[in-house]
Amino acid sequence: MNEGDPLAGLRAWTHVIYALHAWTVLAGILTPALIVTAFLLGWPSIIAVVLNYAKRAEATGTFLESHFRWQIRTFWFAVPWALLGAILWLTLLLIPLAVVIWLVTGLWVTYRVARGWLALANGRPLPA
Repeated sequence: MNEGDPLAGLRAWTHVIYALHAWTVLAGILTPALIVTAFLLGWPSIIAVVLNYAKRAEATGTFLESHFRWQIRTFWFAVPWALLGAILWLTLLLIPLAVVIWLVTGLWVTYRVARGWLALANGRPLPA
């Protein structure tokens, strides 16, 4: 990073936010928790989303704005799928479908965190 880069601090925050999300993905893979439950209920991702909202205005008009939007949408798009899985789990008969929904959502979250962080590392914006 260039010391004269006005986005250096915000870029560092964006890396921290991706790291927090990645931490919960790893927790979901390495513990009995599923990725999606660790992602939505784990304190690192909750802190990351709070940071996303706190720092989002600073990113307006920069390529980092797409990263903040990407991270926020990843979190909030995972919520309804996790809830659908929970509702299906409660029916007892549809538990296998609930597990499939949670696993697919977890893979999607993993993909989004990895793709976003790689784009940030290469200095690229993400698609709207």
